[in-house]
Amino acid sequence: MKQENVETLFQWIDETSLTIENDMNITYLEALAETLDTIFHGQPYDDLDEALQTKLTNQLVKVNKEEYEREEVRKAVQLAILKGMKDATQQQHLITPDSVAMFMGYVASKILEGKDNVKVFDPVAGTANLLTSVMNQLDMNVKAYGSEVDQTLIQLAVANANLQKNQIEFFHQDSLRPFLMEPVDFVIGDLPVGYYPDDIQAAKYQLQAKEGHSYAHHLLIEQSLNYTNEEGYLMFIVPNFLFDSDQSQALNEFLRERAHIVGMLQLSESLFKDEKHGKSILILQKKGKGSKPPKQALLAKLPSFKNPNAMADILSQMNQWFDDYKSGKL
Repeated sequence: MKQENVETLFQWIDETSLTIENDMNITYLEALAETLDTIFHGQPYDDLDEALQTKLTNQLVKVNKEEYEREEVRKAVQLAILKGMKDATQQQHLITPDSVAMFMGYVASKILEGKDNVKVFDPVAGTANLLTSVMNQLDMNVKAYGSEVDQTLIQLAVANANLQKNQIEFFHQDSLRPFLMEPVDFVIGDLPVGYYPDDIQAAKYQLQAKEGHSYAHHLLIEQSLNYTNEEGYLMFIVPNFLFDSDQSQALNEFLRERAHIVGMLQLSESLFKDEKHGKSILILQKKGKGSKPPKQALLAKLPSFKNPNAMADILSQMNQWFDDYKSGKL
C-alpha cells in the first residue's frame, strides 16, 4: 500500500464531493456517497443536472479506480468521511479509529486462523470502515453482512464496499429488530453507548432494564449472540465501565450463561480525550457443545499504537497466547 496513492485518491474524492455539495446544496457526507457511486459506476447518474453531469464526466477522466488497492481505497474514503463528520453534529456519526480497526483485523485473523470460509456480521456497521478493514485482513473466503439504521451512513457503507470490491449484504434497519439472516461465525462491532429509546422492543430482550430505558450496548450484545453460531466468536469495542455500570450485574449473569469471555484488551488512554470515554476490545465465544472457557483469558492494557517497541512486545505475547489457546493449552 502506498501513502501517496491514498492522498491522490482522497484529493480526487474531496474535490468531486465539494463540487457535488455546492451544485446540489446537500451535506458533504451525502455528496461523498454520490462521488463514490459515480467513480464505482464510471459515469454520473442520469437524473443529475446536465451541468453537474459534465463536471463529473470531466473529473472521471482524471482517475482510474483499478489502479488502487483495497486498503488504499478504504483509507482514502475514510479520510473523506472523517472530513465530513467534522461538520456532522450527530453523535452516531463517528468512525472507529484506523489504528483500532487495523488491530481488530489482526485479532480477527488470529481467532479465525485455519478456516477457509467464514460469515461475518457487523450489527452497527456505520460507514463499514471497521467491517471492510477486518475483511481486508482475512485470508479466507468471507461472506459479510452489515446493518445500519442511518440513511446517509448506509449509503456511504454500500458505496465504500463496492469501491473496495468487498461483497457485503446490508440491512437498512434498527439492529435490535429481527434480521432475515442465518447465524454467522463471527460478529464485530463498535457498540454505540447509551440508552435504547424503544422500551417495547427492549422488553423482548433478557437484558432489558428492570425500570427505565435499557442500555443499547447491552441489548446489542444479546442480539449479536442470537445471530452467532454455537462456538462462534464476537468482538466488540465497549466502554471500559461495561462491567461496572448500574445494569452490569444482569449483563454478567447473562454472559456467564451464554458465552465464554475469551479476552478483554483495554485500548490506550492516548486514543481518548477523556479517560471516562475510554474503550476496550471485548472478545467472546458463544457457548456450544465443544467450547470451553480459556483457563486464562487474554487480558492486557494496550500501549499507544504510536509506540512500536511496546506494541511489538504485546503482539508477541498475544501471538503466544493465541498459539496456546488454539492448541488447548489454555
